[in-house]
Amino acid sequence: MAFASKLIEREVPVEKCTPLFEDPKYASKKEELLKLIRPPVKEVSFGVPPNEVKIGGKDVVYRHEWTWRFQTALMIDVHDEMPEEEFTKRIDFVNNFSYIRIGKKLTLDGLAIRCCSGIPEKFAKVVSKVMSATEKPFMICSFDPNALEEALIVARDRKPLIYAANEKNWKDVAQLASKFGCPVVISAPGNPELLKSLVKSIKDHYGLDDLVLDPGTYVNSSIIDTISLFSALRYAAIEGEDRLLGYPLLGVPAVAWLMDGVPDEEKSYVESILAVSLMARYADILVMHSVEIWPILPAIIWRDCVYTDPRIPPSVKPGLYEIGKPDENSPLLVTGNFALTYYIVKDDVEKAKLNAWLLVIDTEGTSVQSAVAGKKFTSDKIAEAIEELKLEEKVKHKSIILPGYAARLSGELEDMLKTWRVFVGPRDSADIKKFIDKMWIPEIFGNKKEE
Repeated sequence: MAFASKLIEREVPVEKCTPLFEDPKYASKKEELLKLIRPPVKEVSFGVPPNEVKIGGKDVVYRHEWTWRFQTALMIDVHDEMPEEEFTKRIDFVNNFSYIRIGKKLTLDGLAIRCCSGIPEKFAKVVSKVMSATEKPFMICSFDPNALEEALIVARDRKPLIYAANEKNWKDVAQLASKFGCPVVISAPGNPELLKSLVKSIKDHYGLDDLVLDPGTYVNSSIIDTISLFSALRYAAIEGEDRLLGYPLLGVPAVAWLMDGVPDEEKSYVESILAVSLMARYADILVMHSVEIWPILPAIIWRDCVYTDPRIPPSVKPGLYEIGKPDENSPLLVTGNFALTYYIVKDDVEKAKLNAWLLVIDTEGTSVQSAVAGKKFTSDKIAEAIEELKLEEKVKHKSIILPGYAARLSGELEDMLKTWRVFVGPRDSADIKKFIDKMWIPEIFGNKKEE
């Protein structure tokens, strides 16, 4: 029962149910049970551990209903006719890109390798070159089954995502996907009925179920049509229980670069807008062309926001943290354990080049202002933390600085602490440096005198 509960909550993979996979008496029921617990949008993976990418696995249309699992994969394109300098620049960008946000390292997921030359052997060499340059997962992109086969011979051990089977080549591409054991994209731009027909044919004739759907990505006046189509497909899969559409969706914001007579800056702008919009409207994997920070950053930050669990506020462990190299004379600041609050305060103190103690109170992952209003950031909690962590042994000045939004607690906290002095700091942590420079005068600190 405990395992079943975790399975329904998607906390453990079904493969850990060893009797289901190893006991012969369950063989006849295995497929039936797997279908029963399969999420409305199937989980699909490509690449190999530890760099495997998982997409799909969604149970709900709206994130707030539960949560969205397996964040959207962001892929950067390269092709087999790209100049060497540009080719190397793009792979290095994918390998080295990282952005730290509220303590998490945000990265790109992999590469989409396109066959532009039409020469299978040349395409295979470029795929091999990519494999030597990165451990990231990748897609191999061509509508020519011969080019795909040459690339798969080279790359089969890395389990790439095959792009793509369409109305003309689906039999050949499906055979390759079956032969090499790789997931495959099914492409039918702007035609959901054809998309469903291709899914059914590939499932019925080849037994493939690791599928990704490309419904088409359009720009200019058709952006709204693209978003509407993605939304309709996801509603049909989850609310309409249409198993033929219950697969991850692929979008290609890189099509912005096909716009004629438009400056590159505007193309990057449109690509970034399209990426963020499609991510909010159910795209599970996106192919982008830009390799500049400003069009990538909105997409990668938005992804981090959307794919946090709405049931669990992002938080840090309560306790005492050191910023820099504080000693017994260093300021003692206090804040809540909402992750965004903690990292903003920490970064601002570090940027100010201050050595300080930071006391983090358990506010159940809510901001200071909300926690004060909701009685989760209280004088009692602060006093208990000071006693529990024995802060009188850490700071001889026995002074504490409250966040500005907790000013109403200052009098009550002073009454509780008796021998401590309580200061109300700025509301914005960016002003901590000014506050410390003005107020942190050794002569005014020390034990509070008895009145």
